[in-house]
Amino acid sequence: MYSLLLMALAGLLIGGAYTFYQQKTARWIPYSFAFLAVMSLVAAYLFTQ
Repeated sequence: MYSLLLMALAGLLIGGAYTFYQQKTARWIPYSFAFLAVMSLVAAYLFTQ
């Protein structure tokens, strides 16, 4: 159950990263969203183990 929620969170974070990248904001904002999305996917993978 938690892995599904974390994967959904990762999808939202990737969408946010893409949106901030399109808006030409500071580079660290979309990179941090993408990093958090990857960490969320890693956590979801670890919950399935």
